[in-house]
Amino acid sequence: MCLGIIGIVLPLLPTTPFLLLAAACYLRGSERMYKWLIGHKWFGKYIKNYQEGRGIPLKVKVMAISFLWIMIGFSAMFIIDNFWIRIILLIIALGVSIHIITLKTYTGKEETNE
Repeated sequence: MCLGIIGIVLPLLPTTPFLLLAAACYLRGSERMYKWLIGHKWFGKYIKNYQEGRGIPLKVKVMAISFLWIMIGFSAMFIIDNFWIRIILLIIALGVSIHIITLKTYTGKEETNE
């Protein structure tokens, strides 16, 4: 879970997969920690919606992609000197962006079985 939280500010460390992995591990190993994570005021509803197949809100998608490209762009332009590592960073950012875009968008409307 700590890696997921650190991934909020580090561009190459993915937040969501680490939080989902933490939730899966807590589900199997610690019911108390799982309930804490699912009930967390910032992460809980996103993890729960993702686990239940509802997806993630459009606002979160836009924020995630924007922050991803800002951080990767900054790193590629000002921190990384190696051309090939810059290319790899941009390919990773493109892949993550495609993944986020293809995730189901949560609208908040509950589906009914009619």
